[in-house]
Amino acid sequence: MSSLEAEFDQAMMDVYRRAKDEAGYNATVFLQMLMKKRGIETAKTLINSSAASDGYTALYMRGRLDLTVEALVIEDERWHSLFTTEELTRARKRLKDYRYEPGH
Repeated sequence: MSSLEAEFDQAMMDVYRRAKDEAGYNATVFLQMLMKKRGIETAKTLINSSAASDGYTALYMRGRLDLTVEALVIEDERWHSLFTTEELTRARKRLKDYRYEPGH
């Protein structure tokens, strides 16, 4: 595993912790995915899903789309090389569909 992949794993764990601490959302399924698949595979699974996950919806309802995998991936350019152009486009579209402007 590259150092960038290890950093991404840590960033995904940080999103889990922040969702729990800041938004009161305990993303147990997300945590299980991280433990089993690690960060990149978990992110790719969620981004490539045909519909927003239950966790994404829960964070949307709390006004915290900044804590979604999609926002994490789009808002920090150092992660872009870990994903395909199609995955980045899909993540941006999901955020836009839910009226979230990355970087805000």
